[in-house]
Amino acid sequence: MNQITKPELNIGEIYAGAIINPDGTGSHIILLTGDKDDGNWDNAMEWAKSLGGDLPNRAESALLFNQSKDQFNPEWYWTNEQHASDSSCAWCQGFDNGGQDSHYKGNELRARAVRRLAI
Repeated sequence: MNQITKPELNIGEIYAGAIINPDGTGSHIILLTGDKDDGNWDNAMEWAKSLGGDLPNRAESALLFNQSKDQFNPEWYWTNEQHASDSSCAWCQGFDNGGQDSHYKGNELRARAVRRLAI
């Protein structure tokens, strides 16, 4: 059986797990320190980049809800994914009940950043 080795973490980072994509590629998902209060989607994306990370995608957000829910307030958090049929909206993850939904990018939601390391 193959094992995935957990990467070294920087101070304050939390290892959330690994995601293997249908094409066989994968990434370690590491939750960065810090939490952005109430910002629109563009501001949240810029904030995550300023930390050297990115907002999580929808699959990573579901993983974070499952593995690290205690690191989040029970509110909506932005993902990095725009809605496919409406570019004025982006997907978000609820950390109260685990649901995902889309909101207008101008709405103010919370944000957390992740970094990814290829497996």
